[in-house]
Amino acid sequence: MKLACIVLFSSLALGQTGVSPAAKVQEADVRTASIPAGTKVPLALKQAISTKSAKEGDPVYAETTFPFVVNDHIIIPAGTYVQGRISHVRRPGRVKGRAELLMHFTSMIYPSGYTVILPGSVDNMPGADKTSMKDSEGTIRQDGQKGKDIGQIASTASTGAIIGGVTNGGKGAAIGAGGGSALGLAIALLSRGNDVRLEPGTSIEMVIQREITVDSSRIDKAAK
Repeated sequence: MKLACIVLFSSLALGQTGVSPAAKVQEADVRTASIPAGTKVPLALKQAISTKSAKEGDPVYAETTFPFVVNDHIIIPAGTYVQGRISHVRRPGRVKGRAELLMHFTSMIYPSGYTVILPGSVDNMPGADKTSMKDSEGTIRQDGQKGKDIGQIASTASTGAIIGGVTNGGKGAAIGAGGGSALGLAIALLSRGNDVRLEPGTSIEMVIQREITVDSSRIDKAAK
């Protein structure tokens, strides 16, 4: 008798709410969406970054430039803000060593203010000139300029040779070339290589490093 009363009471309660447990589960599933690990999201940088002035821990600001869609639903709208930080900075050396920059993305902020924490890194830099990706962590490295240094030395040596030849003949040319070469070498040794510099609007391809679950109802609200 008690069991029958409990069943009847439960049935009445479900009848009052009008929502079955199965419907509640289905509704919860509809409200969530997953962004798979390895998803690549195109971004545009919102501020200039240079290894000449950047420091570890400095903030990075970017914005998505194209929507990411799952099952005909926009999960990451274009115009979503992406925030990160600089993890490593290395200035170019005077004798060797290229400039390096490493940044990680830590959150996405939708237009409504809905914020999603993420682990994101740089996968590619299609908008940055004279740079390349050093490793799978997303380290951006300035291209080498050894040829430029050698050319600078040769140019200075040639100038010295011309001046020496005009003033003292062949012997002066040799002395001038030697002095110019030494001067060019000194300039190369005292000068740093090129810094990595990323201008506002630079295209960056971010890769999401692990699966992220988002509330699609809040995304829909943000997209309206």
